[in-house]
Amino acid sequence: IRDILIISTPQDLPLFNQLLGDGSKIGLNINYAEQPSPDGLAQAFIIGKKFIGNDNVAMILGDNFFYGQNFTKKLLDCSKLNKGAKILLHNVQKPELYGVAKINSKKKITHIIEKPKKFISNYAITGLYFFDNKVIEYASKLKPSKRGEVEIIDLLNKYKRNNKLSADFIGRGGAWLDTGSIEDFYKTTAFVQAIENRQGLK
Repeated sequence: IRDILIISTPQDLPLFNQLLGDGSKIGLNINYAEQPSPDGLAQAFIIGKKFIGNDNVAMILGDNFFYGQNFTKKLLDCSKLNKGAKILLHNVQKPELYGVAKINSKKKITHIIEKPKKFISNYAITGLYFFDNKVIEYASKLKPSKRGEVEIIDLLNKYKRNNKLSADFIGRGGAWLDTGSIEDFYKTTAFVQAIENRQGLK
């Protein structure tokens, strides 16, 4: 994937642009779009409608960090998705902090819930998603939730109801870290430092 749309606030976009430019120096084609207010993750597909065009699309959240030995192969497999949607799941200790998916014995998603108060599963939905082109249509028909956002969970449930939602797993050898708080950011930095110092590789 080399065509990338960065969606952020009007205040932050100029900083990303200053840092990355059009992406040509690193072999990418980078575009930029504003999300003036935090109206939900699924709004990205409405904002990015023209950019996506007739293509399928992947979305990654800016505060997510992924690492793993076989992760590149897994992503290449996910990028071949033609129909439906695919999410990446990771086992976590505190599922109540995340959107969670319940899986049956055939690894089929049976239930999705945002920050469950009662335990249903240890599988957190990570901030990396793959969608077919219908995502634009589905996102545009979503109604804002009680908190006034177009929710990614509602979008995923739309695919689930159509029996078009599948899952893959990061697995034991991989790591998924959230850098959304200063504490989590430092934990991720320490993880990267440990790996680099041990291996001598970036």
